[in-house]
Amino acid sequence: MHDAVSLEKAGVPTVAVMTSAFEDAAALMARVCGLPGYGFAIVGHPISSAKDEELADKARQALVQAERLLLG
Repeated sequence: MHDAVSLEKAGVPTVAVMTSAFEDAAALMARVCGLPGYGFAIVGHPISSAKDEELADKARQALVQAERLLLG
């Protein structure tokens, strides 16, 4: 989240992707880094035990959210 906020502040459109277990922590980090309300993509937790098909589905979900966040 720190990197994404830093890039956004530098004028580089960025979308961070978090799992649902870290949603609150990510929002807090964005606020602490000076960008409260920063929108980020959220996918289901966990990632580490997900099979390839599940990961592909999560990636598709993140892409849809990223498009919405970047393009409105």
